[in-house]
Amino acid sequence: MPSSSTAPPPDRRSSQPWQMPWVLKASVGVHAAAGVAVAAMPGLWPQALAGVAANHAAVTALGLWPTSRLLGPNILRLPPAAIARREITLTFDDGPEPEVTPQVLDLLDACQVKATFFCIGVRVLQHPGLAREIVRRGHRIENHSHAHRHTFSVSGLKRIEQEIRRGQDAIADTVGRVPVFFRAPAGLRNVFLDPVLHKLDLRLASWTRRGFDTARGDADHVAHRLIDDLAPGDLLLLHDGHAAHTPAGTPVILDVLPRLLEACRARDVHPVTLDAAFS
Repeated sequence: MPSSSTAPPPDRRSSQPWQMPWVLKASVGVHAAAGVAVAAMPGLWPQALAGVAANHAAVTALGLWPTSRLLGPNILRLPPAAIARREITLTFDDGPEPEVTPQVLDLLDACQVKATFFCIGVRVLQHPGLAREIVRRGHRIENHSHAHRHTFSVSGLKRIEQEIRRGQDAIADTVGRVPVFFRAPAGLRNVFLDPVLHKLDLRLASWTRRGFDTARGDADHVAHRLIDDLAPGDLLLLHDGHAAHTPAGTPVILDVLPRLLEACRARDVHPVTLDAAFS
């Protein structure tokens, strides 16, 4: 088994102390103000409780907004240098998947395109040869959690760190490279994710646009969502795992990807891996 790489991620984070986002500082202020108000005037407890509840609801809502940057750094587009090079990044989530991933790899190879695969740790362990084949063909595997639990965004600090560490270990031990980017399951998170990512030297990467290809089997609809207004710097979300199927029974990604690759060629944008875009 290959040894794990210890190469640092782009824009190494843990060399500096974690900085609490201003939204969380404001939340702490709300709690403190509520406590002071009730201590000074106990009769204000209903208003104080309502204020704290509203604050909790607002912070929770931010975690349900995948492209928000208010809970910490979040990559939504490629950096200016990559935009100047007319680069985009194609990312594939929830694999590896034996039915779909090999066909995705063949389509990418046919166009000499490299991509980033946000893989689930348990699937990497189930299909280690396929994970290694992704890397052998020049693509990158990044961390999409270990088990892709639907409870990830409501988990506590310890559980989130455990889930991400297990995904890191599964991928690194299988393919010999430590992931440097993380994508939350379904893009959902909470206030505990950013300090964990900082501790583990990981960067959160969401997306510019997505096709909802796990929910819609209409290839035209998915393709239009990804291709309309496609521009340099875009970070696209697709799925090789959990892919919806067309009425003909084909995984929709296999109908959409050739159209997307042709659109990239026609618009003179160049798909690269996420780490290459930030190098």
